[in-house]
Amino acid sequence: MKMIVGLGNVGMQHAETRHNIGWVVVDSLAHEHDIELKAAPKLKAMIGKGKINGENVLLVKPTTMMNKSGEAVQAVGHFYKIPREDIMVIYDDLDIMFGTLKIKQGGSGGSHNGLNSVIDHIGPDFWRMRIGIDRQPRGIEAPADFVLAKFVQEEETKLDKLIATSLNELSSQILSAQVNTVHFL
Repeated sequence: MKMIVGLGNVGMQHAETRHNIGWVVVDSLAHEHDIELKAAPKLKAMIGKGKINGENVLLVKPTTMMNKSGEAVQAVGHFYKIPREDIMVIYDDLDIMFGTLKIKQGGSGGSHNGLNSVIDHIGPDFWRMRIGIDRQPRGIEAPADFVLAKFVQEEETKLDKLIATSLNELSSQILSAQVNTVHFL
């Protein structure tokens, strides 16, 4: 079974922010493949089981705050006995341009506290889908202010294509564990 985790923050104030792009992708994947996400409070997550391209998958949205995402990833992975190499974590990346996806296995968490939490709890050898939310120009001083802000209108018009491309990459390449970079905007 493959485990696909979308990182994000709980609460309506975070629902449409850049930092929640992982949740948006998991929600879209669940919708596209008729997988129902259900609360699993003991595992600190929303979880849905289903099939994508004939592969059993477990979709996961941690319900901890972003900086404690590793608690949920560890709990769910342990409960379902999923090895790290079968885990894909989807998250926003402030260091790559909006419209770029990067997929790889292993590495550091950089300045992403949610990813660092996952690494602290399960180690670094899982798959990652980094979704570029842009570099932080716009005169915003603190990175948290940028990632916790909503997408601007120009980004909103391209967001559907970004999500669709993410879903295609997950459906085709992630389940076959390939390293890839996709630039589409």
